[in-house]
Amino acid sequence: MTAPFRSSVMTVKPEWIDYNGHLNMAYYNVLFDEAADQVYPQLGFGPDYHAATGNTTYTAEFHLTYVRELHVNDPVTVTFQLIDFDRKRFHSYQEIRHQDGWLAACGEAMTLHVDQSGPRVAPMPDDVFARVEAMGRAHADLPRPDRVGASIGIRRR
Repeated sequence: MTAPFRSSVMTVKPEWIDYNGHLNMAYYNVLFDEAADQVYPQLGFGPDYHAATGNTTYTAEFHLTYVRELHVNDPVTVTFQLIDFDRKRFHSYQEIRHQDGWLAACGEAMTLHVDQSGPRVAPMPDDVFARVEAMGRAHADLPRPDRVGASIGIRRR
């Protein structure tokens, strides 16, 4: 497993551009989500996971920080770093980077493993948890990104 995972190159689509001439805020989430769809099979959450197990994942919380504007046809990749995990959830960090290397946005997620028969949060099957553990080991030596755990607020001086 690569550390961190890096998506294929994705391109900012013309229909994603807002009236300010840059990528609309909603589509940063689309890029993060499409990258997650690429990494999920490595974790055992591929496209057939729900049909085979009745389980899925739900994003419980997502924090997004916009760093630099993206424009139509900009080529980007998205990284995925596993920060922490247990049998029922995982904490991840992602970055959208322009192909020239600069950071456009970062996102941090808390994702739950869900048995949809409830629905309720439930432990991952052993084989899936083993894949999450393997990625956790591969990412364990990566530096913790500075933006992980950042809060929002107005600082008063």
